[in-house]
Amino acid sequence: MNNSVVNTARLLGAGLRALLVLTLVTGVIYPLVVTGIAQGLFPGKANGTEVKAGGKVVGSSLIGQQGYSQEYFQPRPANGLGENSVNTQYKLLLSGATNLAADNKELVKQVEDAKAKVVKDNSVPGYSVKPEDVPADAVTSSASGLDPDISPAYADLQVRRVAERNGLTVPQVQKLVDDHTEGRTLGFIGEPRVNVLELNIALKDLVAKG
Repeated sequence: MNNSVVNTARLLGAGLRALLVLTLVTGVIYPLVVTGIAQGLFPGKANGTEVKAGGKVVGSSLIGQQGYSQEYFQPRPANGLGENSVNTQYKLLLSGATNLAADNKELVKQVEDAKAKVVKDNSVPGYSVKPEDVPADAVTSSASGLDPDISPAYADLQVRRVAERNGLTVPQVQKLVDDHTEGRTLGFIGEPRVNVLELNIALKDLVAKG
């Protein structure tokens, strides 16, 4: 066997050993270490910020859900870039804004229709919602189209409808909203908000207690 063949064999052996070591370190050891640290220090975030109810995962606190009946608080509109075309079992929106200009006729109509629906749905005997009382987040989608939160103003606007539909008092439902209202992050970042999924879980629990 000449030297060139021996050298080639040695190089191949060294390359194979390097590949195996790197695969073990970067493909097995590193992911396990990072996963272990994440599970130990940030289990909620590591698992997708799961929200549980009745011992089951019912969603994520970071992703809004649609399709609530009128007994529950309603989320922001979800006008994303389009609908999922792969898994047609679920009518999922692609995350992203509509990119429609403020004077776009389609967007204007969406806002007008949404405002009319909010006024109609939330006007109950003895309480009428005025168009000027409807906050912006009630009629527009977020930049992602999947915002899980609504403003305290939009939650407050829905209190009387939710109370009437569930046979609860307005103070009972208002307390739920107040208890689930989060302030600005670190006191100055973002706006006060209410997570719709978590609020509706608390509402369901309250109704169940009678």
